[in-house]
Amino acid sequence: MSDSTVMDPTLKDKEKLENKKPKQYQVVFLNDDFTSMEFVTHMLSRYHGKNGEAAQKIMMEVHEKGKAIAGIYTHEIAETKVFLVNQQAKINQFPLKNIMEEVQ
Repeated sequence: MSDSTVMDPTLKDKEKLENKKPKQYQVVFLNDDFTSMEFVTHMLSRYHGKNGEAAQKIMMEVHEKGKAIAGIYTHEIAETKVFLVNQQAKINQFPLKNIMEEVQ
């Protein structure tokens, strides 16, 4: 058998890892009694690319149900969006919180 026909088992394992889809995470807005509806809508538009109607719908779900999913992303993107919204909330003196949860 020549060297060119021998498969390296570690290469096969690496190929399996490379073809695996990344885990997905949902960014969730949590309700509070102080953050304005306008601010929540603005954060959904600015950081999640929601148009006016979609942002309004998600904001109302947060208000009525206590939380709502703003979007689903890879880990790094979800983490960045959570950080940016929470940072803006703090700067604007709102207690708004975002969290990220792994999609099962």
